[in-house]
Amino acid sequence: MKSHKSVKSKHNKGMKDQDKEQIKQALMAYVTRFDSQGKASRTLNGVSSATISQMLNNRWELIAEEMWRNVAAQVGYEQTQWKGVQTRDFKLLTALLKDAQKHSDVFAVIGRAGTGKTYCLKQYAGEHRRSYLLCCNEYWNRKYFLSELLRTIGVNPGSLTMAEMTTEAVRRLKTQDRPILILDEADKLKDVVLYFFITLYNHLENRCAIILCATDYLRKRLEFGLKRDKKGYPEVWSRIGGKPFKLDGLSFSDVVQVCSVNGVQDKKSIKEIYNECGRDLRRVRRLVDAFNRGSNDDLNLYKRP
Repeated sequence: MKSHKSVKSKHNKGMKDQDKEQIKQALMAYVTRFDSQGKASRTLNGVSSATISQMLNNRWELIAEEMWRNVAAQVGYEQTQWKGVQTRDFKLLTALLKDAQKHSDVFAVIGRAGTGKTYCLKQYAGEHRRSYLLCCNEYWNRKYFLSELLRTIGVNPGSLTMAEMTTEAVRRLKTQDRPILILDEADKLKDVVLYFFITLYNHLENRCAIILCATDYLRKRLEFGLKRDKKGYPEVWSRIGGKPFKLDGLSFSDVVQVCSVNGVQDKKSIKEIYNECGRDLRRVRRLVDAFNRGSNDDLNLYKRP
């Protein structure tokens, strides 16, 4: 039988205390978004309230490294030296979210891929109470969508039926003071799941802000459905106000900011990165990393169309 000491050693090997402290701080910020530690724990898969207490109170001896990594991934902690910046779209989207939450508005926001929408949404949800972010996926069915919605607002869906999950989600959101529900990558939702937006709107109008965030494909998809009088599409279009907000996209000054804070300050290099990035922040990051590594092979690779 292994000794208690050997078990601790196995569990904690490979992760430094300073990494755990940073995860703890991220967890602490995450928990403050909810009314209680118990509600916060119900939004994290495989993490009990007791584990959260142990992490926050520095009782780390018996917590496995896998659990630390599990928590880190779910509370949004990422061990990276990359620094994000507040681009013009970041500022515009943040302002829209604040105004929506204040007035319980409902609308859609569209922007091209790679402009930092998801980064901004995660930052907002991490810093504002009663803000709930769902990162949608094309494989979601109605039950999975409702389960994720309940977990996000701090409710264990357990064995509830879809009708019960819908009722519980609406009840929980109705009892809160100006919550905001953000559906990122909403264009990935199947029609049968997107229709839940209509149900949520009908029950939560003037009580909960609901934001659909997506690429321009969402607008095209809705307009296509409108022309063919497709079921549910006129209702969705009406409830988002008939016209989505459109983000401006990545500007040259945005690229200058990103490059400068991440170690590339030479004007010629920044201009080259801007010309090659295709107004995509993901590509900017790859090019900046290549410049910082001083690798011509990497640069030539990333410049390929």
